[in-house]
Amino acid sequence: MPAPVYHVMHVVSLLLLAGVTFAAFANPDPARRRSTLIWSGVLSLIALTGGMGLVSKALGGDWQPWVFLKIGCWLVLSGLAGIAFRKPQAARALWWIAAILIGVAVWAVYYRPFMGDV
Repeated sequence: MPAPVYHVMHVVSLLLLAGVTFAAFANPDPARRRSTLIWSGVLSLIALTGGMGLVSKALGGDWQPWVFLKIGCWLVLSGLAGIAFRKPQAARALWWIAAILIGVAVWAVYYRPFMGDV
């Protein structure tokens, strides 16, 4: 597939993953737990596939340091919906963690830290 397909797949799935995660923070109803966690997992897998496709196509398989920062943000964001159901009293702190992670991931894409003089 061409790089723009991976890019759209990656961005759309991450936007939806953020939406599902914030919905879990807003209403951690045990009746919604299963469907929320399924959607979170599926969207997380699609985001990973799109991201790895982008590394392969757009970066030529070059694993730059900022990519590892984004993978770390993705891993933590993927797990936050499950934590929201286990600890609903921590939703406010989890909201801030998710917001900061999303900000760091966007910053890493646009400014590509740890690259030196590139």
